[in-house]
Amino acid sequence: MKILIVSGFLGAGKTTFIQAMTEITGRDFAVYENEYAGAGIDTKRLEENPELSVWESTENCVCCSGKADFAEAVLTISNSIDPEYLIVEPTGVAKLSNILENIRKIQYERITLLKPVSIIDFTNYYNGKVLYPDISEDQVRTASVIVFSKTENALPEELEALQKDIRKLNPDAEFVTGPYEDLGKDWFMRVLENRLDQEPVNDTPSGSPSSPETSAGQAGNNPGTSETSLPESITLVSASLPSPTHLIGLLDMIVFGQFGDIVRAKGSIPCGKEWIRFDLVGGSWIMTGDEPCEKAECVFIGKNISGKEIRSILRENMIRL
Repeated sequence: MKILIVSGFLGAGKTTFIQAMTEITGRDFAVYENEYAGAGIDTKRLEENPELSVWESTENCVCCSGKADFAEAVLTISNSIDPEYLIVEPTGVAKLSNILENIRKIQYERITLLKPVSIIDFTNYYNGKVLYPDISEDQVRTASVIVFSKTENALPEELEALQKDIRKLNPDAEFVTGPYEDLGKDWFMRVLENRLDQEPVNDTPSGSPSSPETSAGQAGNNPGTSETSLPESITLVSASLPSPTHLIGLLDMIVFGQFGDIVRAKGSIPCGKEWIRFDLVGGSWIMTGDEPCEKAECVFIGKNISGKEIRSILRENMIRL
């Protein structure tokens, strides 16, 4: 089983990249989805592909408090369904270096690490860098391939300036720009065959999830994303609004900072007679129609979040319907 980690800050476009890779290459994939804040919203998008096995973790971050559970899950996937490729999509606030270190502890002849990919959001990179500099820098420094997303409206000189800044942190990474669907099958296959460690590996795992090296108690001893450095989050599973116009107003208020420094919000909720999926990253957002869901889930991630106000708006409107 070959493992590819697709890293990137909150809302950078990791799930969209994975969808493109699986559809274009048509290989045997499983996906381990680690969502932040307890809502499996991106997991539902991946599960729209009936041929894709998706494993979900929403309780802990796989680079720190959830390291032991993650290592155990990787071994379980390898021993049970044994896909050709396991794509790991960590939460956007995970340190890529910690995840690589964790997988190396269980690496053996049947588990091979591929060179990791980081998705850099052209429209929101500097905002993430200011708010969470250690996480942002680690995701850039550790990646072997850096894919720049959301560059459709970028001026050439703006993109060149961003790439120049990124190159200072990681002079050796491969840079890729453009819509995912234009990258082509050959490029994706090169990524899927590009081993990170060329040296021979052991024929048995070097550790197990229950060993001291990977136990949850030891996870905090490693430098990495501490619990205190992670952003706050609130998750609602029974939210609604009277109309799409009310959702537009809510998203605009979030962008203007009325509810704190919210860097990411997403969900699918009923707005009157319609179901709307929304996706907010930094200072921009999009809304699209959606199919009715079993749960009306939404999540808000950032710092100094006025959770009481957000819950009041969404839940009060739910009661009024």
